[in-house]
Amino acid sequence: MGTEIPSPPGYPLLGNVNALDPENLLESQLHLADIYGPAYKLSLAGHTSITISTYELLNEVCDEKRFGKEPSGALLQVRNGVHDGLFTAFTFEENWALAHRILMPAFGPFAIRDMFDEMHDIGSQLVSKWARYGPRYKIPVTEDFTRLTLDSIALCAMDTRFNSFYREDTHPFVEAMQYFLKESGARSQRPEFASNYIYREATRKYTESIQLMRSVAKQVIDERRAHPEDKKDLVNAFLYGKDPKTGKSLPDHNIINNMITFLIAGHETTSGTLSWFFMLLLKNPAAYAKVQAEVDEVIGRGPVKFEHMSKIPYINACLRETLRLYPTATGFSVRATAKEPHEYPVFIGKEKYEVGDGQPIRTLLFRIHRDPLVWGEDAEEFRPERMLDENFNKLPPNAWKPFGNGMRACIGRPFAWQESLLTICLLFQNFNFRPDDPTYHVSFNQTLTIKPRGYYMYATLRGGLDPIKVESVLHGAGAEKPLSEKDKKVEEIAPPGTPKEPMTILFGSNTGTCESLAQSLASMADNHGYKATVQAMDAAVNDVHKDQPTVLITASYEGEPPDNAAHFMEWLQSLKGGELAGAKYSVFGCGHRDWQTTFQKIPTLADNIFEEQGAKRLAPRGYADAANGDIFNDFDKWADEKFWPAVIKEYGREDAKISEDTGLDVEITTHTRSSNLRQNVNEAIVKDVKVLTTPGEPEKRHIELQLPTDMTYRAGDYLAVLPINHSNIVKRVMKRFGLAWDAVITIKEGQNTVLPAGKMSLYAMLSAYVELNQPATVKNVAAIASTIPDEAKRTALSSLSGSAFTAAITAKRLSPLDLLEAHPTATLPLGAFLAMLPPMRVRQYSISSSPLKDPTTCTLTYGVLDQESLAGGGKRYVGIASHFLSKLDKEDRIHVAVRQSHQAFHPPLDIQSIPMIMICAGTGLAPFRGFVQERAAQIEAGRTLAPALLFIGCRHPERDTLYAEEFAKWDALGAVSLRYAYSKDPASSEGCKYVQDRLWQDREEVRGLWTKGARIFVCGSGSVGDGIRDVIVKSWKEGTGKGDEEAEEWFKGIRNERFASDVFA
Repeated sequence: MGTEIPSPPGYPLLGNVNALDPENLLESQLHLADIYGPAYKLSLAGHTSITISTYELLNEVCDEKRFGKEPSGALLQVRNGVHDGLFTAFTFEENWALAHRILMPAFGPFAIRDMFDEMHDIGSQLVSKWARYGPRYKIPVTEDFTRLTLDSIALCAMDTRFNSFYREDTHPFVEAMQYFLKESGARSQRPEFASNYIYREATRKYTESIQLMRSVAKQVIDERRAHPEDKKDLVNAFLYGKDPKTGKSLPDHNIINNMITFLIAGHETTSGTLSWFFMLLLKNPAAYAKVQAEVDEVIGRGPVKFEHMSKIPYINACLRETLRLYPTATGFSVRATAKEPHEYPVFIGKEKYEVGDGQPIRTLLFRIHRDPLVWGEDAEEFRPERMLDENFNKLPPNAWKPFGNGMRACIGRPFAWQESLLTICLLFQNFNFRPDDPTYHVSFNQTLTIKPRGYYMYATLRGGLDPIKVESVLHGAGAEKPLSEKDKKVEEIAPPGTPKEPMTILFGSNTGTCESLAQSLASMADNHGYKATVQAMDAAVNDVHKDQPTVLITASYEGEPPDNAAHFMEWLQSLKGGELAGAKYSVFGCGHRDWQTTFQKIPTLADNIFEEQGAKRLAPRGYADAANGDIFNDFDKWADEKFWPAVIKEYGREDAKISEDTGLDVEITTHTRSSNLRQNVNEAIVKDVKVLTTPGEPEKRHIELQLPTDMTYRAGDYLAVLPINHSNIVKRVMKRFGLAWDAVITIKEGQNTVLPAGKMSLYAMLSAYVELNQPATVKNVAAIASTIPDEAKRTALSSLSGSAFTAAITAKRLSPLDLLEAHPTATLPLGAFLAMLPPMRVRQYSISSSPLKDPTTCTLTYGVLDQESLAGGGKRYVGIASHFLSKLDKEDRIHVAVRQSHQAFHPPLDIQSIPMIMICAGTGLAPFRGFVQERAAQIEAGRTLAPALLFIGCRHPERDTLYAEEFAKWDALGAVSLRYAYSKDPASSEGCKYVQDRLWQDREEVRGLWTKGARIFVCGSGSVGDGIRDVIVKSWKEGTGKGDEEAEEWFKGIRNERFASDVFA
């Protein structure tokens, strides 16, 4: 007797219709697999199916003696349009066997080779389009790859040109096909009667789409019959091929079925594969650099040839790894081949799960391909090396199945593989790429296949190429030769007629701080006689100008470059032999000293490489420590005392007219106008808010948000919140400058600012676009002082920009607004005030929920910063974001974006075997609430998990024990074992005052779990993180008898592997 396969709750007659979201089908399936484990059962539209999600079960159902392919779900609905085509036919149907045997030679090695030139023709059209559109063209990745692959299969297999690159709209066949596939998926999720009686309009359009597709296919066949060609392509195979076994030909209706099938399958999956390939490479700069290097070494600048396709093993491995992580066809279905009733039930999973008569088994490849028992705990990571031939050939049988199984596997795999390799080579030979959004969060556009929704990138021609040279090489006019070092650099062309000298300022920034510094330096540059171009570091790959100063302003994130600097740093590290000789540069770095081992790592590395590669350093590397809370002043000081003097000395521009910094050129009117909000955030709706602490305690709060459509997250991720300044501080600005509440500001075009040019409400701009609490810099103090008429008062304020600055301004966190209010006679113009303010930045909070609870919502747990201002006068110093969140009510709307945390800061993939040890204090509990909530959902679904300990530091058991009842319930369930430490009541926590004390007391239990492979997670302030690290090292020394040096080496080895921390200031 087998184990009952778990199933989510359902409704009578309708079954589990509420378990799957038709608009986000794959996410729904993954959500159920995360809850219920290796197998779960669904009843939809009167049909029951089983979904499996582990390698062990996949390997079993790939046994063709026991199981065979079964069109089900959406694929079964696709039969409405293509009937017994190769991919939708039942194996027992005669036409499947006929078509399979007839068409196999059409996809043999020689036939595929003969298609190479036509594939090259279509690929060249894509290259030409991107070259002509230029580096500012925002490439719609999936759309352009769909045009490519549709035209390729049409030309190569059917000698038909759709000419997709020569038309603005989409070919009617593609529009019909996309609707047909999407509606087929939707129909599979609802009862049969619904399509005819409820969804009549959708059914009408569905029928029309089928008719259009069949009409296109028939046109191709009629054209060939009217004008026969002696060509070994798919059309002739359809029309004139004979089954070698029976001598039969394919009937006309089946030819049309298969024609549509190949037009669908031949382009839909490959366009998805290429889209995921580029998305993954642009997120992994090291792999990107290796792909480009392989193209340069094997092909060089000459034409891409068929012979090259077998000489690019790393690209081959990248394609395999892409299809492991993102199999475009997310699974296939089988059913037991038992024919007689007495042969049922059938069991799978070592006789664990019972399969009923006729029940289809669906394979969830997206999860199976990430099974940690096969791929390890780094299964979620893109690591092409595991797919190189020597490793790929050692994989267990059936571990990699993106093309299906056995005799029903994809017949067109060789076609798709050659087309993908060729396209990649053509594109990397001619372009450098960068993503439109370096923080892109994966979202699925799903029909029968999956593609990255809303993914865009930019392409810049390489090696001094222009569109004319590209055309020459593509059509064979260019001489075949390897790329020279000179050719690898983009031609440096200064903009004509520029009255000021050029300067390039490159920034690497995730949160906006370094970008703000870059904009600030650009404003200074204008006053020093330079016209600065500000751009992300990734935009300068292979493009460091040598005829102008280059400034790099960047931070480090856990020792890694910012998202928009990763490719630039990878490129820098690949340089050899003085390739930057002649360039002149300076570097400024931002960081936080709490991250001791990686503090200033990326700025230092960039500085050193520039020097090693022959560039001349203009000024010593500057740096700012966020722990001091004075980044902007540190930057101004470096710019004024180090950078600009060095630039003047090097370029001899002492006589340049240095204009007074009068700020932005603005006009004020009194017309209201709404504000535009920042990019890369979307609207979320507040569902619930509550206070978690008792009165008198530092306030900690909970907020639940309804996430925007398509926004997904994992337990452990961050939510970036774009806040709005409190109305009180905005009113203070309006009052100080004597402005009406409905004043409208006009910012003129062409100024170095991120504020939107044109007219908008001043109140809205002050609310949403600038940081009003940012501490003043030395330059701000001097500028304000210079506008005070009274000499004594002017001198008094000016003196604070000297040695007294730190104590008088920084330590008190005085903003420019504070200074203006303290000096009411100062006549600083509004434009100059706005120029002092950094743009509004997002704040990141650890998500305190799990998507297994509800994938459409997330929660935040945060402390509210609200204290008396050191500026005096009864003012309050409030945290912009925490105060903004604390004033929200249900149904309010805010702008958010999910940001992925470090890969190591997520629950282990092998939750059944790997224990978890979580340690936190205060709101550092946030991510661990998500972890434990996820474990509770899995246990409630019947899964068995490895142990988990949670050490929590609080002040008092009755005043600030966050989510006490909830965690007590989870402890009783077995999802976690709680260990509290109360700093104000140690007697209630076994004498332990701080969380590190409790960790030391329970060290034997912790060491026991460590020997079983446990992962340690830490979240809290820098001091908490340091204390926990010391206890862990001390415990390891006690248990092993090792010394300090060995302990340090041990800890370095486990960091970001088995020890993951999320430390905040």
